[in-house]
Amino acid sequence: MIRIVEVGPRDGLQNEKVTIPTDIKVAFVDALSEAGLDEIEVSSFVSPRWIPQLADADQVFARIVRKPGVRYLALVPNEAGLDRAVAARVDKVAVFTAASESFVRKNINATIQESIERFRPVVARSPVPVRGYVSTAFHCPYEGPVSPERVVPVCQALLDLGCTELSIGDTIGKATPEEVEALLNLLLPRFGPANLAMHFHDTYGRAVANARRSRELGITVFDASAGGIGGCPYAPGATGNVASQALVDLFGAETRVDRARLDAAAAIVRPYLGG
Repeated sequence: MIRIVEVGPRDGLQNEKVTIPTDIKVAFVDALSEAGLDEIEVSSFVSPRWIPQLADADQVFARIVRKPGVRYLALVPNEAGLDRAVAARVDKVAVFTAASESFVRKNINATIQESIERFRPVVARSPVPVRGYVSTAFHCPYEGPVSPERVVPVCQALLDLGCTELSIGDTIGKATPEEVEALLNLLLPRFGPANLAMHFHDTYGRAVANARRSRELGITVFDASAGGIGGCPYAPGATGNVASQALVDLFGAETRVDRARLDAAAAIVRPYLGG
């Protein structure tokens, strides 16, 4: 079976120029819960100064209707974010680094190793599973192509910390199926498919082909965003996570997701986007 991790409420909305009303975010998450998704990334417990679009993370978590069997995730940058996430009864948290030094520096003003060290107490103290994001695993907006060999030690460091899952990101949507295969040929023998998820952006229209190739190689977990909204605010031009609908169309019944309800969820937030 295929598991889609729905990242629209966090990774999607954080890159919008407008701030979505809290009521709409809650309705969006609740509708996604009814679509058959079993993992939804609801928000991020970062400073509002950095991501003002997600300043209401506490309120959103307090108001969503938690459906049994659905895990509700949040990104946390540090121990303060973890404390907020625990108070909000988050089911799983995520930490974030990258495979290119320039991207990490631009994003959180640290080296890759420094970012890993910042996460050490977060992972150690977390009472819930921790997911690790590895951005720029194929291309960096500042450095260009990233060799697969540079991704391996970052993944290993996150697993050594205690992360239970790694999300491998094509942050600017430039990867090709051949590059996906080259990286997975290194990662899969070392870490196995159970520890890996793929996070594709569709900037250059290759996300579906990349997901197909990943599935052929054994990957069963994919991040996606209802309606294809969002991207990364620190990666110029990286708009458009792969649409959850596109992966449901690609993998069909393997996803166990109701396409009509997914469309209905995306329709809730669509009028508020693009400002």
